[in-house]
Amino acid sequence: MIDIGVNLTNNRFDKDRNDVLSRAKAAGVQAMLITGTNIVESREAVALCQQEPGFLYSTAGVHPHDADGVSSDYLDILSELSQQPCVRAIGECGLDFNRNFSAPEQQKRVFSEQIALAARLDKPLFLHQRDAFDTWFELLSPYLGRIPALVAHCFTGSREELLTCLDAGMYVGITGWLCDERRGQELRDIVKLIPLQQLMIETDAPYLLPRNIRPKPKSSRNEPAYLPVIVDMLAQLTGYSRQEIIAHTRENTAKVFALTAQGAD
Repeated sequence: MIDIGVNLTNNRFDKDRNDVLSRAKAAGVQAMLITGTNIVESREAVALCQQEPGFLYSTAGVHPHDADGVSSDYLDILSELSQQPCVRAIGECGLDFNRNFSAPEQQKRVFSEQIALAARLDKPLFLHQRDAFDTWFELLSPYLGRIPALVAHCFTGSREELLTCLDAGMYVGITGWLCDERRGQELRDIVKLIPLQQLMIETDAPYLLPRNIRPKPKSSRNEPAYLPVIVDMLAQLTGYSRQEIIAHTRENTAKVFALTAQGAD
């Protein structure tokens, strides 16, 4: 299994980061991508990857929440970071009109600039979207076919939005949102529409702890070792076998991010 979205730079991992990685490996996680959400964390992600080459990879980008805080040279810095061997995508970038921690117009500018950067660098895009689908897709549309791959990270949208993403050739990242019948029922109803050839799996740790873990963990912190819980729920809801899901998501992820994953599945 490969976890495409882990916020390993988050301070909730500061006390036991090495133990988290050890538990992930023991659970069958072969590799993971550390999510870069701003310049500081993108740099920290690269530093972590250098400690575990062949197991840890990363993205470099600016999340919409951080769009207001970009420096005038942030694109140059992202371009420089992208030259590091471990950096396999631009992002996490996109739009988030749910909370508007950054002004919408600034979000759109910073997102558009990162889309263009990915096209110029020939890098995949690791995408975020919340309550902004139409504008988000409108900004991406001119670049369809001009960027190696688009990954809709942590998809939680509607049936119509899912079909739009799939028709555009995007890969779709599924998280523990699927394991919450209260908030995630719409996703549970439509996840079977995702072809195995476009499916990816992720924990988005330390966020989105799968609600159905038993026994219930003492901490609300999610971690990559819980990735099998998501695989099991995907198998339950789609009818695909656990091994089919693992094999296809591993193949998709290795192809898109040019990974050489260690260990067994």
